[in-house]
Formats: sequence, structure tokens, C-alpha cells
Amino acid sequence: MEKSEAIRALGALAHPGRLDVFRLLVQAGRDGMAAGEIARATGSPQSSLSANLTILANAGLIAPRRDGRSIIYRAAYDQMTGLLAFLMEDCCAGKPEICAPLAAAASGACAAEGASC
Repeated sequence: MEKSEAIRALGALAHPGRLDVFRLLVQAGRDGMAAGEIARATGSPQSSLSANLTILANAGLIAPRRDGRSIIYRAAYDQMTGLLAFLMEDCCAGKPEICAPLAAAASGACAAEGASC
């Protein structure tokens, strides 16, 4: 991941409403959620939600797809992984125990989802 992509992604996440939406979509898994479901789950007004979804999509953190009359949004796990890898690049100054808690948390989350990370 390039530095400019990381900055755009972090900027998109640096808002309480967008962070809530992104975390909800990460929890929803690969099936994602319809915009209406996201609005109900987060209590977001449609206009705010639409703007937040656009910003997250422009940052590459979520991906929309049309399903009939609905638009389904899902987390872009590859981009999320890239951002986390960028943040952890050259981590630990040769001391892997510093990063071990983060690696364990990521591994545990992936195991709970039945996914490979």
C-alpha cells in the first residue's frame, strides 16, 4: 500500500459515523449489508449514511454491489489487510513480542469468522 492510500483510508475512518459503518461491515462478513440495514443498525439518517458510504468507498475500504433494487455494501478485506500491513511494516524493532498481541487478536478474529487472514 502506498502512503497516499493509507492516508486516504485513515482519513475516511477518522469520523465516528464512518468508523461505525466500517466496523459493522467488517462484522457482517463477505455477504455485507444493504444500505437500509446499515442505516437501521447505526441509527444514521439516510443523507449522512450516503455521504459516509461514498467516502468509505472512495477510500477503497468498502465495495458496493447492486442486488435487485438494493445496494449491498461489504468491507474490502484486501484493502483493510493492506492498511494494517502498512501500519505494521517494519514493526517491533526486531522484537516480535511487541506485535504478538496484535497478531494474536487478528488471528483470533479470523478464526471466529472461519476465514484465513
